[in-house]
Amino acid sequence: MALQGVLLDIDGTLVLSNDAHAQAWVEAFADYGYEIKFADVRPLIGMGGDQVVPRMVSELSGEEGAGKQIADRRKELIIEKFSPNLAPAPGSRELVQKLKQDGFKLVVASSATSEELSSLLKAAEVEDLLGEEPTTTSDDADSSKPAPDLVEAALEKGQLQPKQAIMLGDTPYDIEAASKAGVGVIAFRCGDFDDTQLADALAIYDNPADLLEHYEQSPLGKNGSGK
Repeated sequence: MALQGVLLDIDGTLVLSNDAHAQAWVEAFADYGYEIKFADVRPLIGMGGDQVVPRMVSELSGEEGAGKQIADRRKELIIEKFSPNLAPAPGSRELVQKLKQDGFKLVVASSATSEELSSLLKAAEVEDLLGEEPTTTSDDADSSKPAPDLVEAALEKGQLQPKQAIMLGDTPYDIEAASKAGVGVIAFRCGDFDDTQLADALAIYDNPADLLEHYEQSPLGKNGSGK
């Protein structure tokens, strides 16, 4: 089945935001009297916030009570404090332009809230390129990554079959979620996960610029375009 679409994770993939998310968790927990370490929460970035909370503090739920308030506070910090200082991953805009030029159907496959996503797309400098494309947010998934719900929602919004799509991601949770949905992943190291953690990806590149440099030899180039 010919490759027709690309599902785009944003956090850590097109914008260098993973450290900011981890620091936002540290500060959000601190606001509610819980001390957690950056080094402990950082490996969980890319996993749904509802799953991060109980992994950090076992008596809390990420879906109600103080745990939900902490998760909401983390979102506020990303939007209000961290987003203005985020940088795009190298080559993000140029890669999106190339994918559009090649006729791929693009779907923004994000688990951020709508307000977060707007800030992240702006930080990635692709807001104008992706503003009209199908988009998922946290509202589109009953269960967060590494469950496949978000990837399945992105496929539905893009009117794509799993074998017609590739996902661009940066965490092992992206790869696990996509795999459960039958979608292969091109992974980027710019999310600061190592190759052993990304080993189940179809291919691994440093960042969008590195993929662009090796585009014709990549799974995107090998399998033709969306035209």
